[in-house]
Amino acid sequence: MSERPNILVIKHGALGDIVLATAAFKAIREAFPDADIVAMTGKAYATLLAQSPYFNEIWSDRKPKLFEREAIARLKTMLHSRRWDFVFDLQGSQRTTWYQWMFTRPWPRISNLSRWSSHGHVDKSKKTRHALENLRLQLRHAGIEIGEPDISWLHEDVSNLQPVTQYALLVPGGAAHRTDKRWPADSYAAVAQELVAKGVIPLLIGTEAELAAIQSIANRVPRAVNLCGKTSIAQLATLAREATLTLGNDTGPMHVIASAGCPSTVLFSQASDPVRSAPIGPRVTILRERNLDELSVDRVLTELAPLLQS
Repeated sequence: MSERPNILVIKHGALGDIVLATAAFKAIREAFPDADIVAMTGKAYATLLAQSPYFNEIWSDRKPKLFEREAIARLKTMLHSRRWDFVFDLQGSQRTTWYQWMFTRPWPRISNLSRWSSHGHVDKSKKTRHALENLRLQLRHAGIEIGEPDISWLHEDVSNLQPVTQYALLVPGGAAHRTDKRWPADSYAAVAQELVAKGVIPLLIGTEAELAAIQSIANRVPRAVNLCGKTSIAQLATLAREATLTLGNDTGPMHVIASAGCPSTVLFSQASDPVRSAPIGPRVTILRERNLDELSVDRVLTELAPLLQS
């Protein structure tokens, strides 16, 4: 009886990219149903991927610097700990492409963006296409077809967070160093007030890094529920499945929410391109304005109006 194949899948992050990559994770598992599949990811996403049905084991990659010799040696030992049948580098970074030179010769089959690997996909047009399409083309080169992102397995109890009435999710934050990707908090507050008037409770979603914006909305809309820092990724997906709608900036949680199937309106500025990074889901609407300060509340409410009719 032959040994089970050993498969390594590399995907460090970020959150939106992890969600999009679930399409590839699922397809790899379906292509190798009896394999031992290891995911190498960033520390922040190890727990998330451990909840998925796609992997037998999760490894956390510290991503050491080249001068950190001991850490590099540990990484090399980890990569050498098994004889891999196939390695799928879905991160596609300069760092992870370099990892192929750390594998024992003869190299395993490797799907990455290198011209030197067995299933290398050198793609000069990568930066002009959506991240999901790039994954689709990379894995097709390895003989695997992928579908849409799938987080149907992601669930966690929300009984202490979920209102008994209709609710909507508002995601007013984003990366602290990318304030140009945020619609003003005052505008979110105006939408929240309209939601309350329609009998829909706004749930304010974000991390502690976004507390200032979320607190300013909560101060103006007392009936809004401030969930800043109180939701796990799994809880966010669970809340999204029963939300009336979601409105948010171009940020990782919107990928979770859209993939969960919630009607999602995502706001983009010139700082990012929806052609390359829009959340994927069955009901996603993109509103884009060069400067989000110029996106009017009326335009957003017009977009949301059909979802508020009951």
